[in-house]
Amino acid sequence: MFDYEDLNLKIGLEIHQQLSNRKLFCNCSTKFEEKELDLEFLRKLRAVAGEQGYIDIAAQFEESKNREFIYHGHKDEYCLVDCDEEPPHEINQDALITALSVAKLFKINISDNIQVMRKIITDGSACSSFQRTMLIGLGTQDSFIETTQGNVRITSLCLEEDACKIEKINENKVNYSLSRQGIPLLEIRTEPDIKTPEQAKEAAEKIGMILRSFSSILRGIGTIRQDVNLSIQNGSRVEIKGFQELRAMPKIIDYEIQRQVSIIQQGKKVEKEVRKANENGTTSFLRPLPGAARMYPDTDIKTILVTKELLNKIKIPELITDKIDYLQKKYDLSKELSSEVIKKKINLSDYADKYKNIKVGLLSGMLLVYHEEPNLHKALDLLNSGKITKDVIEKVLNDLKQGKKVDLDKYKTVSNKELEKEIKKILREKKDLTINAIMGILMNKYKGKVDGKTLIEIIKKEMK
Repeated sequence: MFDYEDLNLKIGLEIHQQLSNRKLFCNCSTKFEEKELDLEFLRKLRAVAGEQGYIDIAAQFEESKNREFIYHGHKDEYCLVDCDEEPPHEINQDALITALSVAKLFKINISDNIQVMRKIITDGSACSSFQRTMLIGLGTQDSFIETTQGNVRITSLCLEEDACKIEKINENKVNYSLSRQGIPLLEIRTEPDIKTPEQAKEAAEKIGMILRSFSSILRGIGTIRQDVNLSIQNGSRVEIKGFQELRAMPKIIDYEIQRQVSIIQQGKKVEKEVRKANENGTTSFLRPLPGAARMYPDTDIKTILVTKELLNKIKIPELITDKIDYLQKKYDLSKELSSEVIKKKINLSDYADKYKNIKVGLLSGMLLVYHEEPNLHKALDLLNSGKITKDVIEKVLNDLKQGKKVDLDKYKTVSNKELEKEIKKILREKKDLTINAIMGILMNKYKGKVDGKTLIEIIKKEMK
């Protein structure tokens, strides 16, 4: 275990979140299904000087590998813009408005004029050798998220194109898919305010939750990615990319700290570099750390004016955490159950208002299990009216799925009067039976036609 304070550990995050609708500078789909291969072409890329007049060290390093890149275009998921054979179209307005909305939520100072820049990339992940990116705004003193270990300030928000997805590497040939290239991508950077690996994980989870509150983001594996920038005393800034899952983040950060401590103890210099997060918790070298030399303005795209009309389209959604808190308080649900209901996008209030005779906790659990069943409403109507019990819901749904008429005589609930009569009979014949024993006898006899809680209440009443 490290003394992170003694090491003067500093950690900052870069969170990348894909947006839905269509690509950033064309109308291609963002579904990323890769169903039908439509095109294949080969390119070699070279590094060029950025706006400052010299070539970026990371771009030079990638060019030195002398690789060939093979690009695959899948139907409806690429076009001439992706192939760098046609100028970019007008920017995706929905993506721009989402970016402005996220900036507003984080209290970021939005730029009046947004200049699209080209970021030189020669590892093949952009077939044009550059990625388009734009600064939406910079953080203010009010731009931060709260964690249990202190506030983490937000540095900036950018909107950019996502890169190609690597398919395979075969010696000096690399295969890429164009389907991901050009998908709108938000990049949120934080200040190096994070002091422990666990705080890094918590901050990444918090930012991810906030972004998931927007309906326009993409969901699923790979749609959000986290990079970690860290340094320790007498070390250098190192960027770690490719975290597969957030729970592995603290372990990988600790490994990187140990690696740097070992280098420093040997009297060597920690190099500024980009490293990959490996599945076994280690990191491995990718390339030198890039700098500002790789950026230059994109002359194909006019400066974007942030007008009042554009700002009026900003919409701030209700945060997921606020939705969870609301369900917990209103229906006395656990945080876990409330979280799952929100995650599945189930409008619990509508169901609770309609099915007032079903306890909300039970209703929530059923909705989570059966929310995709087309006949769920019919089954819930029967349960709400007391014609069936919760224990036969699955059987009723199976009947409905097969087009059968529900046989209520087969499933109908046993009346309290009949239960009272049966319990009295059992007690006359076997006076020494426990509550659980009587419960077992009747539950076995009626098999899903009685509610367990109601049965216990009646047994206790008859045994007095």
